[in-house]
Amino acid sequence: MTGTVVKSTGSWYIVREHGTLALHRCRLRGKFKHKGLKVSNPLAVGDVVEFSVEEQTEGAGVIDHIEPRRNYIIRRSVHKTEHAHIVAANLDQALLVVTLASPATSFGFIDRFLVTAEAYSIPATLVFNKIDLYDEELLDYLGQVQKLYERIGYPTLRCSAETGAGLDAIDALLDGKTTLLSGHSGVGKSTLINALVPDLDLRTDYISEYSDKGKHTTTFAEMLDVRPGTYLIDTPGIKELALVDIKPGELAHFFPEMRERLNQCRYHNCRHVEEPGCAIHEAVEKGKIALPRYESYLSMLAGEDNRR
Repeated sequence: MTGTVVKSTGSWYIVREHGTLALHRCRLRGKFKHKGLKVSNPLAVGDVVEFSVEEQTEGAGVIDHIEPRRNYIIRRSVHKTEHAHIVAANLDQALLVVTLASPATSFGFIDRFLVTAEAYSIPATLVFNKIDLYDEELLDYLGQVQKLYERIGYPTLRCSAETGAGLDAIDALLDGKTTLLSGHSGVGKSTLINALVPDLDLRTDYISEYSDKGKHTTTFAEMLDVRPGTYLIDTPGIKELALVDIKPGELAHFFPEMRERLNQCRYHNCRHVEEPGCAIHEAVEKGKIALPRYESYLSMLAGEDNRR
């Protein structure tokens, strides 16, 4: 039988059988290794697998084969620094939920997520939540941030999970697709999902006044049925997002506004740091590449260099 992994708890996996939509609790048969990639989780939500059900195990299944992935979102493992962790696989798109207050999401985090999505050809949209908390000044700043990202090709939406503002646009974006929903803890992912799919009633928690960061309320990644043919993958809140398997010389290719200028640099191996005749430098100085984006690039470049 074939099915899709809809939940992973580390050693056991819930698989939705294709055709019948029946759910099976499965384990892996033996060890699976991914060529050229050290991962802490051999299976991820969204993986398509072949499995069999053993009568002697009271309906539990055994996964025999993992189909090749068409894409995935990956991050560095929290517990094994030399390993990566696959967040979710076989995605139609990714929505990154961000906030400018309570807690504030950094440009660095946003850009790392977008680079990862670019690297694996996953369309990404930025969803700015909690606009009900913004005053006029912050709403004006939000407009500037949206323009920054829309100018380089990333769609943005603004919403309030508390008041329902903007939810119709998000729901329309989800229709007929498998979507990853990600973001820092505390940005309101679970509240947003509850507003979009009230029957799920996901657990939410408060924001710590001391740290201004949310508590983790999602323990494991899980694929949720929004409606037939429309699926939403909820993931635990991400505190940090380190790049995986992206070489320093390739990094600029995953910044759309840099990618279109790479053949304009004086040197073919330009790293866009201090080299003369650098088209990226020139674009930053002229305001054609936003300074926060360039600073994110330099930060990522330094981080990747330190790992080699």
